Amino acid sequence: MKKIAVIGAGASGLMCGVFAARAGHNVVVFERNEKAGKKIYITGKGRCNLTNASDPQEILDKVVSNPRFLYSAIYSFDAYLTMDFFEKLGLEIKTERGNRVFPVSDHASDVTSVLERELKRLGVDVRYRTRVNGLLREDGRCSGVSYSVREGATETEKFDAVVICTGGRSYPSTGSTGDGYALAASAGHRIIPQRPSLVSFTTEPGEGELPAGLGLKNVSLKVTQSGRDIYNGFGEMLFTHKGVSGPLVLSASAFLGDDFSDVRACIDLKSALDEDALDRRILRDFEKNANKDFVNAIDELYPKNLIDLIVAKSGISPRKKVHDITKEERRRLVEVTKVFELRVTGTGGFEEAVITRGGVDVKEVDPSTMQSRILPGLYFAGEVLDLDALTGGFNLQIAWSTGALAGNSVCNEFDFE
Repeated sequence: MKKIAVIGAGASGLMCGVFAARAGHNVVVFERNEKAGKKIYITGKGRCNLTNASDPQEILDKVVSNPRFLYSAIYSFDAYLTMDFFEKLGLEIKTERGNRVFPVSDHASDVTSVLERELKRLGVDVRYRTRVNGLLREDGRCSGVSYSVREGATETEKFDAVVICTGGRSYPSTGSTGDGYALAASAGHRIIPQRPSLVSFTTEPGEGELPAGLGLKNVSLKVTQSGRDIYNGFGEMLFTHKGVSGPLVLSASAFLGDDFSDVRACIDLKSALDEDALDRRILRDFEKNANKDFVNAIDELYPKNLIDLIVAKSGISPRKKVHDITKEERRRLVEVTKVFELRVTGTGGFEEAVITRGGVDVKEVDPSTMQSRILPGLYFAGEVLDLDALTGGFNLQIAWSTGALAGNSVCNEFDFE
């Protein structure tokens, strides 16, 4: 029997604790918060999109950073095994649009609850309000941890293996403040600089104010930098007071770097129509409203809250009579509709980012075991690693898969049933 320390009771830590304990080993989970899974509670808007019912390669295709590193983890504990795992724990699940998997109850707390119950059944010692401050070394191996309870004195404890599952820096209010990076760095690991991912854009429209709160459906979004395409997608998005958000924007943010010079978000508001078809549609509206002011003649084509900005971007006087609008002006309206352009000035911060990009360099971690290549006996799982994916349950699948692999690896067993 080995004695295993798991640092962090988030998604990867809970999964790691379950699999390590199922092999009959003595597992201690250290959690700095007063309860487990605080970030799980807020995922999927409180519903917890716990995975995506897709084949392993389809999941890997949605991983933005270092997908090849995840080959062993995803193929050994894929989405279907994850779904089966939770169902056997008594969690009823359902699959929705886009193969997104949720608890039938729509309560993220149910996901955490079944994991906690399993840990309790297995006799795992979960120590809340306990912060791991350092790693112990002995004979060239990681041999334990130092920790403190609340503001108490630092204590040490020996372990046969230590797994860092502390998460990243996104949603720091849940306790994800980057502690794991310092622990990994103390062991000699290289830490890739972090930045928010799956996060909103701050933008400048160029003309007028953004219609905050307005949602757009069935639109295309293209993000470019210096004329080069960075992202193309179709779906839903949302205007905010500072810029744009929603599923399309969050996915696009995963492909941006730190340089926001000449970054443009170009929205095709009528993606179902090509330019000629759109021009014919506009012409029909103009013929029907020939004696109206321009600003009052396009309310069937655009959301009411967007009209003022459309008018401003078109360069057409809002009070110009429709029958006086030229063919060239009408073509400009088509262009504005097909390429509704916003200048991207940055993104939201870690406090609103779904995931962290960056972290422990995966080149220094064995992908078949999650063990450190630098310090034997030290393992990693989850968001603390330089791994991130698009929205849709893929990031939680990374947590489950790497947590399960790490939990099995420290026990030298590979039975995922």
